[in-house]
Amino acid sequence: MSEKSETVTKPGDLVQLVGLSHKSFIFTLQEGAEFHTHRGVIKHDDLIGKQWGTQIFSHNGSPFFILQPSFTDLLRGIKRATQIMYPKEIGYILLYMGIGPGQHVLEAGTGSGSFTSALAHAVGSTGRVYSYDIKESSQEIAKKSIAKLGLLDHIDFKVRDIQSGFDERNLDAAFLDVSNPYDYLKQVRDALKPGGYFGCIVPTTNQVIKTLVALRREDFAFIEVCDISVKFYKTEPTRFRPTDRMIAHTGYLIFGRKVQVDRDLVDLKLLKEVGMLGLDDEDSSDGDVFEGQE
Repeated sequence: MSEKSETVTKPGDLVQLVGLSHKSFIFTLQEGAEFHTHRGVIKHDDLIGKQWGTQIFSHNGSPFFILQPSFTDLLRGIKRATQIMYPKEIGYILLYMGIGPGQHVLEAGTGSGSFTSALAHAVGSTGRVYSYDIKESSQEIAKKSIAKLGLLDHIDFKVRDIQSGFDERNLDAAFLDVSNPYDYLKQVRDALKPGGYFGCIVPTTNQVIKTLVALRREDFAFIEVCDISVKFYKTEPTRFRPTDRMIAHTGYLIFGRKVQVDRDLVDLKLLKEVGMLGLDDEDSSDGDVFEGQE
């Protein structure tokens, strides 16, 4: 993607053309190339050197604005082999789990690569993303999409059943986008550094409950569950109101952090407050109620 300080397009830039009915096309500018759409042909040479935000026209007069695509636009354009997370979840996950430049993070599974791309973009050239998926075919589709964003060099792809564990240790964060995250929390714990972040997304409440039980079993604390809805509004001043359609619930987000507990100095009240014990343990003074893993 182009630097924000640049005001005109140049060869190699990713550009977004937005036309009538918000129809959008994203491609890389190349000298001498042409872009063909059902709304006409556009010569790349006619776009090179144009100011961002300029209105341009195809050979048959169809209008477009030429824009720098946001990362959200790029994620929406990724080819889907599976259901993808939306920007409303992705942005929250990155901030909540503190994922940023220089960090080493894990995800499973790769799926269509939208979240993989967001992770790679966040950790930058000094960080690393380790992406696991049991299906090589899914990863191949994801790699093609991620290559267009110039982020492949930030990612290690691995094809494996994660039941056998992960190669990495002392990672900053791990996120599971699998149907049964509760079965892999010991493997995640082994891969995380002390205090490291865990996150996952699941679509149903019974999956949430199983994951909460497993998080306590594996000594994760600061456990949170949420879902995220975003409501958009029509931007016509004389008829301002919510849009007719919205993306509401897409999944439950579950978070926790790997902690260490000295069994000889257990404080049950603190453990309850950070989500490691339930209501049934509130009045117990027996340390045996806390059966986490070392």
